[in-house]
Amino acid sequence: MKLGFIGCGNMASAIIGGILKKKLVPADQIIVSALHQETLARAAETYGVQTTRSNREVAGAEIVFLAIKPQFYEEVIREISDCVKERQIVVSIAPGKSIDTITGWFGRKIKLVRTMPNTPAMVGEGVTAVCPSDNVTKKELQKVLSLFNACGTSEVMPERLLDAVVSVSGSSPAYVFMMIEAMADGAVRDGIPRAQAYRLAAQSVLGSAKMVLETSKHPGELKDMVCSPAGTTIEAVAALEEAGFRHAILAGMKACTDKTKGMA
Repeated sequence: MKLGFIGCGNMASAIIGGILKKKLVPADQIIVSALHQETLARAAETYGVQTTRSNREVAGAEIVFLAIKPQFYEEVIREISDCVKERQIVVSIAPGKSIDTITGWFGRKIKLVRTMPNTPAMVGEGVTAVCPSDNVTKKELQKVLSLFNACGTSEVMPERLLDAVVSVSGSSPAYVFMMIEAMADGAVRDGIPRAQAYRLAAQSVLGSAKMVLETSKHPGELKDMVCSPAGTTIEAVAALEEAGFRHAILAGMKACTDKTKGMA
């Protein structure tokens, strides 16, 4: 199985790294193109993959990842459209670009898998929402899922939900990073050294997330387990509610989803 990546930014690098770590595809069966030579040199040095400045050369791979910014999709697709054959699979990672829009740029029906990964894939803890076009077989879909599972987990979802996925997983690491930063600031204000504050805050977020995933308990139930009557935690929860903590998250997610829908 030969893989091609048009673009080699953070997300493509994370996927390539996961694939190589799990030994799903050897490095000499991965080819990468990029606009800048320094990007290609870094990819070759870090991963040992083949590199080229030609997007059309990459488009000959069995599975082709379009790992470029959404605004460049139409230009690149029109450049490679005649190179992509019926048997090949194209993987999109761009928010807001529908299956119909992408296939329209190709000018014909192709085997397309639309995905929405997130940056924790860089540390093997990503989550990717996946939606195949109707001509992608179960076996072909499983191939794509195995590649994303190499750097985290994946969820197959209908396309109508992918815009919402951007706000809950694609963009949400930024919200979590902001919360970790704020928690660390609070700890520093109380006298804890900055480096320790970041470690304490980040590990607490990691552990809390694992409790949700591994206990299958409702987040509200887990919150209640920490809130003793007249205790410190319920005092903090009350202050957060008064400041509009949950409303701020909901508002941010709506803004994110609305922006994604506007990118179509």
